[in-house]
Amino acid sequence: MDIKERYLLAYDEQLRTDAETPSALRVSRWGPLRLATFAGGLGFITYRDLGGAVAADMPGLVSAALAHYRTDPEIYKVEWKARLHDASPGLPEALVALGFVAEEAESIMVGPLEGLCTNAPVPPGVTLRTVTTEDDVRAMSAMADEAFGEAVDTRQADALLARLDRNDGMELWVAEIERRMVSCGRLEPVHGTEFVGIWGGATLEAYRGRGIYRALTAARARSAMAQGKTLVHSDSSEFSRPILERSGLLKVSTTIPYYWRK
Repeated sequence: MDIKERYLLAYDEQLRTDAETPSALRVSRWGPLRLATFAGGLGFITYRDLGGAVAADMPGLVSAALAHYRTDPEIYKVEWKARLHDASPGLPEALVALGFVAEEAESIMVGPLEGLCTNAPVPPGVTLRTVTTEDDVRAMSAMADEAFGEAVDTRQADALLARLDRNDGMELWVAEIERRMVSCGRLEPVHGTEFVGIWGGATLEAYRGRGIYRALTAARARSAMAQGKTLVHSDSSEFSRPILERSGLLKVSTTIPYYWRK
């Protein structure tokens, strides 16, 4: 087994359990599926594997999961997190037939935290810090929406604030230039594992390519190492994947989020 295979095995065994949804308000089971509900009206469907399901089983599995969320008036969006290394024949077709829409594929990246801390100086004029106040969290969330070219969605900020209130270990980091937030990201230690997750990376277009995201990632990595973590995982866009590869992370698989919206 090579290092890439070992990382993928660690990802599947340590992360595709209750450790994947520590901040969920509640989690239900339907066969092999874990159906999580998060603050802010997000449903999230995940699993360790599909228990040997064949193509003929997929429509019923997807339909049952969706029915679970249709009865919840607070749910406005449901994500089915598909991984391409899973045995899941007929799943994409079943998801699309029931109204799910595939979004851009992301690389599942895994590697040692220490690699993120090298060759990542903070660019001149950039300040890195964590944010915890409501005003800062809402400003950070709005900046991330702008970076992704989306309308500001206050529900994301509401969900982050609810998590901070629960003190589940999540850290919110921003990079600022002259007090303007230009990049952000989350750090999510996975309790009971070697892992920490680096999520939500966003940088305003005008500030990309300057080393700001890399420095912000290094700051999060140092915080995680201080907590005793050794491995990092992240679902990365094609923008951030090369940055993580240069820091020693490997692409172990691909994930595609499928979304259903009311």
